[in-house]
Amino acid sequence: MKIAVASSDFRSVSGHAGRAKRWLAFSIDEAGQVSVPEQIELPGDQVFHYVEENGQPHPLDDVDAVITLSAGEGFIKHMEKRGTIVALTAEKDAAKAVADYLAQTLSDPKPRPIGALICKTLDIFSKHK
Repeated sequence: MKIAVASSDFRSVSGHAGRAKRWLAFSIDEAGQVSVPEQIELPGDQVFHYVEENGQPHPLDDVDAVITLSAGEGFIKHMEKRGTIVALTAEKDAAKAVADYLAQTLSDPKPRPIGALICKTLDIFSKHK
């Protein structure tokens, strides 16, 4: 299993997953051991908000789930089409968020009415609807 965490500083969980360039990719083996995360920095054309779905490989193709503080509906639907679960949380520590996700105890995201409105507005202009 592989879990990617949106992380602008390669330590903590960040939001706006559709526009995230930096990700931490954690691999989990069959015994449940979590690896040291791989740091992935996406080139601009591979950021999910801009990516062209043209059959070209993507650095996060093999990810089973993503964890983020926030994501728009367009991003969530896009990832579902890719077979990837999107988990929203208020947890800021990336490693703890992964551990909590695996234990099914991941905290709920904080309400963000203004942020949600901004994401909905950005989704209007997104390729991934």
